[in-house]
Amino acid sequence: MKTGRPPKSKRSDFGARIQNFREAASLSQREVAEKLGISQPSYAAWERRNVGLTQDQLEKLAQIFKIEVVDFFASEEQRKRRGGPVGRAKTTFEAVSQLPRPQQLKILDVVDALIAQSQ
Repeated sequence: MKTGRPPKSKRSDFGARIQNFREAASLSQREVAEKLGISQPSYAAWERRNVGLTQDQLEKLAQIFKIEVVDFFASEEQRKRRGGPVGRAKTTFEAVSQLPRPQQLKILDVVDALIAQSQ
């Protein structure tokens, strides 16, 4: 169920993407604003109007939503096409894939155990 008052104007395309990522992360505007260190009304403006965000702000926002910065600018189709782990996990597993098979299996056993433990 959506809360808050209805918007007076249509969201910008970029603002709609930010809103979708926020909702997918199950976060409120207030929660995102607190993580960014800004006020909720300031963050709400990001979702409503075209605003100029710095690289640092985009990176922080991507970190909060657990996505890559490029996802803010990629189409839905482009995001669906891309798969696999992102960021450091992707880099690490690419390096692991270059190791000899017995070492890969040892690493995968540890990762599988950690995943099982966290579930």
